[in-house]
Parts: sequence; C-alpha cells; structure tokens
Amino acid sequence: MTKVFAIANQKGGVGKTTTTVNLGAGLARLGVPTLIVDLDAQANATSALGLEKTPGRSLYPVLHGEAAAADMVVTTSTKGLSLIPSEVDLAAVESELAQGENYLGRLRAALAPLIDSGAHKAVLIDCPPALGMLSMNALAASDHLVVALQTEYLAMEGLGQIVGVVEQLKAAGAGDRLTLGAIIMTMFDGRTNLSKQVVDEVRKHFPDKVMDTVIPRTVRLSEAPSHGKTIFQYDAQSPGAKAYAALAKEFAAKFGLK
Repeated sequence: MTKVFAIANQKGGVGKTTTTVNLGAGLARLGVPTLIVDLDAQANATSALGLEKTPGRSLYPVLHGEAAAADMVVTTSTKGLSLIPSEVDLAAVESELAQGENYLGRLRAALAPLIDSGAHKAVLIDCPPALGMLSMNALAASDHLVVALQTEYLAMEGLGQIVGVVEQLKAAGAGDRLTLGAIIMTMFDGRTNLSKQVVDEVRKHFPDKVMDTVIPRTVRLSEAPSHGKTIFQYDAQSPGAKAYAALAKEFAAKFGLK
C-alpha cells in the first residue's frame, strides 16, 4: 500500500527540500520505489535532482483537470526515484484553488489514480514554505505530516503552529487520514549547546515522533543541490550522506515501507 507524506514547515531555510530529496533518494537506494512531488513554485526539489523547470511540466494542469498526474512523472538519475516536477505556473494555483469547489481536496483527488496504481511505495510531497492553499492540499492528501525542524531557538514555536493546522484540517474533515508522523531534526551543530537543547526539548514534547537520526549542518549538503545531485551522488562518504542513509533506514522501518 502506498503511503503519502507531506514534508512541511511554514518557515523557509530549514532543510525541508534537502530532506525531501535525500530521504527520497535514500529510500530508493533501499529498494523502496519512491515518488517526490515538487509542490513549490520555486522548484528547488526539481533543480536539486538535476532537472530543468519546463513550462507545463508540473501539477498545474493536473489540478485544473487538464492532465493526469501520471503524465507528469519523470525518472531521475537515482534508480527507483521518480519526480513530479514544478515550475513557476504553480504559483498561480494558490489563489485559483480558493475559488473552486472542494478546494482542500483537489490535490488528493488529482493524485488518487497515481497512488492507487501502487507504482510507488512512498510519495513524498515537498511543500511550499508557507501554510497556504497548496500546503493545506498536501496535508489533506497525505497519511502523515513529516516536519523538517531546524535545531534553532524558534523551532518549537513554528512546530506548534503546524501541529495546530493538522488538528484544524481533521476537524474540518479534510485530513481524516492525516497524523503527525515524524519530526526530523535538521541543521544540527554538535559544537553548540543550543542545538542539543532544542533536540532535547522537542523530544520531551514529542517523544515518539522525533526521529533518532539527526541531520548535521554541513557544507556538502548545501553544495549538492547546486550540482543537481543528491548527497549520495555528490559525496557518498560525507557525514550528510551517512546521516540520510541512516534516516532512510529508520524511516522505512517506522512506516513499514520495506
């Protein structure tokens, strides 16, 4: 059975897309057929996987009923990892969705045939860095919310906000399957007490949600997307690659993907 994960944080620059791309690649390397859905008009996941933004190649026409989601799927250079890319037109969807019927369920309906096909074991949706209409649609379409959370001072404040949105969606009947699935701590700096304190604090509040694997802040992880490569392709022996490999194993075990 395919499981759908919305990887989200309303704050930008927290390692969300880096996590989506490298967790997806890590799962594919474990033999888990994985699809990444780039739902951000900035198309950072698309370029991080070495693909160009192409007009008409996004979920924009799919959400308007003019194409099927399966028609937008492209292969990547990582075996077992596919992508629905994004491009700038997707930015217009934010306002357009709000004007239509079933405005919170459009993405769920659009992806349903692709999910039901069973072609992928895991679908990772890379959400925009805002709790707008696209992010709400992603949450409503998902089984689990995965929060990428940087180990910085204001992390808990943002976490409380996004967890509150999950409850609001469930109350509205739009995210009946949705749970807070996992919290991934990113940009961890082992040299500072602050990073350790933030991890400890989040674990205290969400003991069964925080993944054991913590993603370090490294230059190689920052460099890889500009080369259109996953961290495994860019530097397979780096601490970042080892961390995402460990995270993928832990993630696959936690959600029964293997």
